[in-house]
Amino acid sequence: MNARLHPDQDVAAFPLLSGDAGRVFAWRGSTPVSAAQFLGEALTLAETLDGHGHVLNLCEDRYRFLLGFAAALISGLPTLLPPSRSPATLTGLVQDFDRVQAIGDADSICPDLLARLPVHCRLLPLDASSAEPRWPAPDIAADSLAAVGFTSGSTGAPMPQQKYWGSLCTSNLHNATALWRCLREAGHGDAAGSVVATVPAQHMWGMEASVLLPLRTSIAVHSGRPFFPADIAQALAELPPPRVLVTTPVHLKTLVGSKQPLPELAVILCAAAPLSPELAKTAEATTGARVLEMFGSTETCVFASRRTAVDDDWTAYPGVCFEPSAGGTRIGAGWLRSPVVLPDHIDADESGHFRVLGRSSDHLEIAGKRASLAGLTASLQALDGVLDAVVFAPDDGGGEVQRLAALAVAPTRSEAALLKELRQHIDPLFLPRPLRIVDALPRNATGKLPRAALLATLGDARCRKD
Repeated sequence: MNARLHPDQDVAAFPLLSGDAGRVFAWRGSTPVSAAQFLGEALTLAETLDGHGHVLNLCEDRYRFLLGFAAALISGLPTLLPPSRSPATLTGLVQDFDRVQAIGDADSICPDLLARLPVHCRLLPLDASSAEPRWPAPDIAADSLAAVGFTSGSTGAPMPQQKYWGSLCTSNLHNATALWRCLREAGHGDAAGSVVATVPAQHMWGMEASVLLPLRTSIAVHSGRPFFPADIAQALAELPPPRVLVTTPVHLKTLVGSKQPLPELAVILCAAAPLSPELAKTAEATTGARVLEMFGSTETCVFASRRTAVDDDWTAYPGVCFEPSAGGTRIGAGWLRSPVVLPDHIDADESGHFRVLGRSSDHLEIAGKRASLAGLTASLQALDGVLDAVVFAPDDGGGEVQRLAALAVAPTRSEAALLKELRQHIDPLFLPRPLRIVDALPRNATGKLPRAALLATLGDARCRKD
C-alpha cells in the first residue's frame, strides 16, 4: 500500500504523485513508464501551457490524458471534463469558461472538430518522450480547483461540478482501500494491482478509478481505452497480475456475453449505472474475478461499495452520513465541502450499511396504480428478441406522468408484437405509447442515456415511422 496517502482533508497540500520515483506508473502497451519519467514529461508539458484560464482535456489515450491533467495541476489550471465530444458541447464550454486551451491526441482528435471550435482553443503537442525523469513530485494545494466535471444529463442538462484537489485525494483514499481489501480477499496479498479501464478519463468514474488511483497510490494504469472484448483481453494481457478491470454494467454485459477468453483477472470495479446481481454472478463465474460495484455520483464521487454477487447491502465509506431530504437523500462526507442532495431514496442503518430504494423520478402513479421506470424497462428488456430497451417519460409534467414512451433494439420483432407481449407482463395503464424499434439506444461512453438524446432518438424514429 502507500504510506503517503493521508485521509485528513485539512492538510494544506498533497503531492501530485505518491510512491517512489522508480515505481511503474503506467503501461503504454507492454512498455512500463516510471513515475519519474511521467513527472518529467508532465513538467515539460506544463511549461507550454498558458498560466491562466482552463484546460479542455480531450485526450482519449489515458496516459496522455494523465499528462495533460498533471500539467494543468502543476500550472494551477482546472481541467474541464466535457460531458460529450460534440462540437456544440465543446463550443459551449469554451464560451462558458474563461481562456480555454485544448489538449488533444494528434491521432484521435478529428481535424474537422478542432476547426469548428473557437480560434483561441488550440491543440497542444503532447510528445514529450524526450523529457528527462524528474523527482520528487511537487505538492499541489488542497484547495486548488483541479477539475470541473459534469453530470450525465440523464434527468436534464449536464451541470458543472467543481472538484478540488484535496477532496479528490481524500475520497480516492477510500476507493484505494476498498480495492486493496478486495485484492487481499482474492488472495493477492499486498500487491498494488494494474488497471485497464473501458471508461473515458473525462467521466468522473473514469477519473476516480484510472486517473487518481495511479497518481495517488502505487497502482499502475494501462494507457488504452479498449472497448471491444478482444481489445480488452489484449490490454489485460499486456499487464502483470494482479489485473483490475474498471468498467460499467453495459460494457461488462457485452464482455461476458462475448465469451472472450481473458487473462487471469483479479478484480472488476464496476460503476456508472446499476449492476444487476445476475450479471455480477455471471461475471464472477466466467472471469474468476471478484466484482466490486461502486456507488456514487459526479456530485459526491464514490462513497460506498459492495460485492453485488453476494451482498444486498452497500457499505458506506467511513464518515459518510445520510439524512432523508425532500426528493431524495442528503449525503455528507469528509471530502465534501457541503452536503449533497441526491435523488436516491436510501435506507441506512447506524453501522453504515444501506439499501437504495429507488428515485422519486423513477416512481410512477397512474389512476392509483404504481410502477417504476426501472421495472418497466426490465420487463421490456426481458422479452425475446430484445437486445436493449428503455422506457421513459418524454413529458416533464412536474411529477405527473402524462404518458410513457419506449425505445427497443429488437431487429427480429415488430412494434405491435412487442406491445402485445408486454401487455401480458405489465398493467395496461403503463404500456409505453409510442414504442419504437431503433438500431441502437443513444448511450454515451459510460452506457448512460442522456434525456436529450432519448428525446432526439424518439423524434427521429417517429419521423421515419410517419
